[in-house]
Amino acid sequence: MSLESVRAFFAEKAPDIAVIESPLSSATVTLAAEAYGVEPARIAKTLSLRIGDRVVLIVAAGTSRMDNRKVKAQFGGKPKMLGVDEVADITGHEVGGVCPFGLKAPLPVYCDVSLRAFDEVVPAAGSTHSAVRIAPARMAELTGAEWIDVCQAPA
Repeated sequence: MSLESVRAFFAEKAPDIAVIESPLSSATVTLAAEAYGVEPARIAKTLSLRIGDRVVLIVAAGTSRMDNRKVKAQFGGKPKMLGVDEVADITGHEVGGVCPFGLKAPLPVYCDVSLRAFDEVVPAAGSTHSAVRIAPARMAELTGAEWIDVCQAPA
């Protein structure tokens, strides 16, 4: 279901972007980088967070780490990762395939500035074996994402 909802999203909003599938698992940043032949930082990971009574998705560069203080300052509450069962129930995507496209119901999407280091990133596409190649600005535009700075500065 999830991969199909992502395909439908791109068919409607960006038919020029193809969902790519890999026989290799892309369930983690490291596996996705290997499966799609890119450096781990180019994998655009989607974090599903509960902050107070709301759920938000934050898309960030694969090697970046969330800074809880920055998230708390941005959203006014302490972030908590969604549980495995909650993720699929709320987003419609399984863990390892979560992305800001083809969501079960609309959710606020935010893109971390760490993505701006790249001309193209590779976010998941609804399953642990699918992804898309997309410019970060285009991803933000298609998902109505707001740009924020909530990750730690690269070491």
